[in-house]
Amino acid sequence: MKKEKVRRYLRRADDYMEEIERKMRCIDGTLFFVLLGMENFYRQENCYETGMMDTVRTYLEVLRAGDMADIYVINRENLQWLVEQSGVPFDFDMVVLDELSSFKNWNSKRFKAFMKVRPKVKRVIGLTGTPSSNGLMDLFAEFKCLDMGERLGRFISQYRVNYFVPDQMNGQIVYSYRLRKGAEEQIYDKISDITISMKVLDHLKMPELISNEYPVYMSEAEEELYSNMAEDLFLPLKGGEVTAANAAALSGKLMQMANGAVYSDDGDEIQIHDQKLDALEDLIEAANGKPVMVAYWFKHDLARIMRRLSERKIPFEKLDSEESIRKWNRGALPVALIHPASAGHGLNLQAGGNMLIWFGLTWSLELYQQTVARLWRQGQSAETVEVQHIITAGTIDEDVMKALESKNRTQSALINAVKAGIKRSASRRKSE
Repeated sequence: MKKEKVRRYLRRADDYMEEIERKMRCIDGTLFFVLLGMENFYRQENCYETGMMDTVRTYLEVLRAGDMADIYVINRENLQWLVEQSGVPFDFDMVVLDELSSFKNWNSKRFKAFMKVRPKVKRVIGLTGTPSSNGLMDLFAEFKCLDMGERLGRFISQYRVNYFVPDQMNGQIVYSYRLRKGAEEQIYDKISDITISMKVLDHLKMPELISNEYPVYMSEAEEELYSNMAEDLFLPLKGGEVTAANAAALSGKLMQMANGAVYSDDGDEIQIHDQKLDALEDLIEAANGKPVMVAYWFKHDLARIMRRLSERKIPFEKLDSEESIRKWNRGALPVALIHPASAGHGLNLQAGGNMLIWFGLTWSLELYQQTVARLWRQGQSAETVEVQHIITAGTIDEDVMKALESKNRTQSALINAVKAGIKRSASRRKSE
């Protein structure tokens, strides 16, 4: 089959994806499809008469026949299907992994699927703005995708032994690792020959990024509830009991309480305080009608914010559809509610406003930076982008902010080290 015919199938497949996005509100489109999932969709929608199923089946047959186009695009969620189930030969000369940091988990199905076909690929390019959002341990799987373990080792255990020592432990159980003395520089040196760093500020004119903290304070009674939960991992309340089975669960409960509510053991929402809601209302009012984006984390955060905005008759929408995104980018949405995990990558929202308010924080530097980058990016017409963090004083909010700052220092050190290595290499070439 000629390439022009393949392109016609691609265009029809694009039309299909637009239809599926309208009906199923998919976040990301792809030119490859899980056939079973499509059949379920068409059975539910009762639209076999469109004939699109035959089109996509034929398209897959074209792929399997090897009549290849020049470039194929697939989202990372379907990579495992492509490798293990599609039947399409994985004989690509080069693979570009956008958002390489999504391959940082060496135990993930996505990573393992890609490593099955990695030896067949002559060249792999990885793109990411957050290579080490949780520290240099992230680099192992990312660079194994690039060089099959040539620089940092083939096994995670080998990487840990070479560059890390156990940090927090309980008997023989290791909860975290810290870098060996001098290991940071060794890692940078190992990866420098295949790594290039390009910071936006070095190449593009960007608006000024202004980051502020807006502290709020709980009452003595509210502080006592918070302290009791932190000390006892258990809190009896009128609405139910709140229990944390371990430190990780306790962290989540304390973050909820800092935001103003907490889920009981029965899943009910229990109100703790309204300080963050009051602060959010003040910040929206201070914006003087300019569009504001609000980042939330827990479901009860969203529910409480929506109730408060409805009571104050402030128009708002959750950014979870094409229409809401278009409305935001037109400047027609006074308040947009966004969850970092669902809108952290790929969305262009800079046309709609230049103010982001963090109602609830996240431990993830990657999600944090990617959410900020929805507004602070090329194409932002405002001279400044303002990021406000509503922080409940004396709570885990302060620890999260410190952790994000610490992770950012580690990542910045990596980026700066790579840039310095590039400059040294360039200088040596000039002298030669």
